Amino acid sequence: MRSVFAIVKRLIASNKISFILTALVVLCATSSGEAVLSNGNYTWLLAVLTPFFFVFYDFTKLIHLGASKRDYYIGCLISYGFLALSISLVNTGIHLWIDPVYPAQTVINLMDVCKWTENGIAVAGFQQMFFLLLVMIFLHVLLSMQPHWYGWLTDAVLVAIICVFTPIAPLRAVLAGFFQLIMLNGNAAMHTGICLLLSAALSCGGLVVLKKTTL
Repeated sequence: MRSVFAIVKRLIASNKISFILTALVVLCATSSGEAVLSNGNYTWLLAVLTPFFFVFYDFTKLIHLGASKRDYYIGCLISYGFLALSISLVNTGIHLWIDPVYPAQTVINLMDVCKWTENGIAVAGFQQMFFLLLVMIFLHVLLSMQPHWYGWLTDAVLVAIICVFTPIAPLRAVLAGFFQLIMLNGNAAMHTGICLLLSAALSCGGLVVLKKTTL
């Protein structure tokens, strides 16, 4: 496990560009109007950027340094868990202490939009964490598949689902129902359970993809 934690430290340290970009967006983002998006929600950008660096930059570098694929993958999953918790804590803190400072504007935080805060702020924070963990693992697996034919096939299937399901009302309802389960879900037990199950399934799929990945 010592090698795994060394990889985790390396992954987090090498992700400084994602941290800097996210911090700049959070600090500099401004909106006009009566209703504005909370600056805390821009911390989610870190969850989107991080998998790109872990997959396209850190993998090759760590393997060349002698790290095993298994240790690299476990390190990525631990790092995603740590980042999901950190992002959730920051956004929750902003929602509690900074958003109310703007009485002249209605500050919209996605924690409210997703109905997570209906269960209390602490439970909402955990729901946010598990959702962000799912997002990062999904992106990691999808990006890892890109050098292979099945990666391009997956991209085509995802685009086809969006293009076909969106304009057709019954299919659009199915797509909306899926997002209600994984994101717009006020049932904390169901939401966290689905996010964890999907994260576990994607993690297993990502391990299969990793075994076939060559430098």
